[in-house]
Amino acid sequence: MRSDTIRLRSIVPPAAMSLAVLALVLAFPRESVEAGLTGVAIWWDVLFPSLFPFFVVSELMLGFGIVHFFGKLLDPMMRPLFRLPGPGGFVMAMGFASGYPVGARLTSQLWDARLVNRSESERLVAFTTTADPIFLIGAVAVGFFHDATLAPLLAAAHYGGAVLLGLLLRLQSRGEPAETNAAEDGGPKRPLLLRAFDAMHDARLKDGRPFGELLLDGIRSGLRLIVVVGGLVVFFSVVIEVLTLARVVTAMQGIVAFALGLFAIPAPLAEAVVNGLFEVTLGAKTAGAATGVSLQAQVAIASFGLSWAGLSVHAQIMSIVSHMPVRYGKYAVAKALQALFSGAIAYFAWPLFAPFRDSTAAWIPDASPSGWSAAAAYAPFAGLAFLISLAAVPVVYVVYRLLRPLVRLR
Repeated sequence: MRSDTIRLRSIVPPAAMSLAVLALVLAFPRESVEAGLTGVAIWWDVLFPSLFPFFVVSELMLGFGIVHFFGKLLDPMMRPLFRLPGPGGFVMAMGFASGYPVGARLTSQLWDARLVNRSESERLVAFTTTADPIFLIGAVAVGFFHDATLAPLLAAAHYGGAVLLGLLLRLQSRGEPAETNAAEDGGPKRPLLLRAFDAMHDARLKDGRPFGELLLDGIRSGLRLIVVVGGLVVFFSVVIEVLTLARVVTAMQGIVAFALGLFAIPAPLAEAVVNGLFEVTLGAKTAGAATGVSLQAQVAIASFGLSWAGLSVHAQIMSIVSHMPVRYGKYAVAKALQALFSGAIAYFAWPLFAPFRDSTAAWIPDASPSGWSAAAAYAPFAGLAFLISLAAVPVVYVVYRLLRPLVRLR
């Protein structure tokens, strides 16, 4: 009897929600089709050109052992900082540079290669799921806020919140080894750079696929993944539209407006919070279009939504790591914490950032290209984010070593 009750509790809620969505789609057929077409446009114009190349390149980098090379180099720093193996540093850099869901994709590949365990994979997926610089600059700062000078603050809040989350999640791994084992390479300890090249060479020999096969496998897996991402974007575009037409979103906005009022946050931003709960692009766009509120509050709410990433991105991540023991509950809590960190950084750093806004306009293209031209216009910032992310690991490690005697991190 008890087992039957448990089964009903696990089956009835999702079945009821599916039937409710189906009923709403049938009640608003024309609007559902239009919302689906909007989702397809977002996928083709934004996601396909910005994500698909990274999916293919990640397969090539893993096959050629480049991930293992950076992993060996970063291992002495990643373990004390985040209690993660060295390849996690490469995943962090690629995730920050290329945006969601590339971090999850790379973590999945590390899991398949048995380079991370369950705890490490859960924590790595959580804090490397971020927006990419092209989206932050081209879509959010320029496209939604019409102010390219907001890009540095958005980036600092977004990626700073991710790093803080990674440092916080290390507390979950107490009891795991925090330092690398000097004897793991066998024999006399060789210079780190030589060991990194050895790791890359061994990984390449172990993989063994020629370049043509690697490229073909990368394109095949990339196409499968990008189609899944597109399907989820279309699905959530339709769900948000029908829930809006059914006044469900309006009711949620009332509840959120009341909660925001408790923290003296303007009620007009409730719509941005609710929209961002479902879809990150819609949430950021609504925050940028809000009227009657300060720009400081708008940027803070946009940063909150960008780090939460929306249920649409959550579904993408869970579909990628479905073969891994990653629990959605822990992932959702981690993203909520990251959203709070990012929103707080954006809000409280505003007074420090505001005087320098004019000086940032010179090096950010103040245009609003759309579609594939946006990826080309802001592509250099993705490469810059990759290099900064790699450099951030040793910088944070130095700070960690300096502060460790004071705060006694364990």
